[in-house]
Amino acid sequence: MESNRTYSNALDLLKSVGLRPTRQRLSLARLLFERGDRHVTAEQLHSEALAARVRVSLATVYNTLHQFTSAGLLNELVVDSGRSYFDTNTGHHHHFFHENTSTLEDIPGDQVRIDSLPAPAEGREISRVEVIIRVRDEAPRTSD
Repeated sequence: MESNRTYSNALDLLKSVGLRPTRQRLSLARLLFERGDRHVTAEQLHSEALAARVRVSLATVYNTLHQFTSAGLLNELVVDSGRSYFDTNTGHHHHFFHENTSTLEDIPGDQVRIDSLPAPAEGREISRVEVIIRVRDEAPRTSD
């Protein structure tokens, strides 16, 4: 019965943002949103889909993630050229990016303070500010 409720939640979620609930969108929404807030790459989600016996191409996963992002269900975080993560937490927050493990960790929005921002060009407005703090394991200290 639990899986039916999850399916219903995914269906409601897609309908609430005006996305047609196709089989593939429903399946990917269930994988994305049933486990709470998380950060995934398209490749990770594609692997999860295949493991769950959801027949979907990597291109469809990318398209669906971008549709979900456009609809406001996800935020896309570009951490490097060609490497994007999709975040199910769309509330105000920032991130630590762990370089050693290529994982993201949420930082509550009120824990980062920005005192000043440059003014955007005329006719533009700032829609949001996202801070990604890159961290790595400390190099072992050598003794002389």
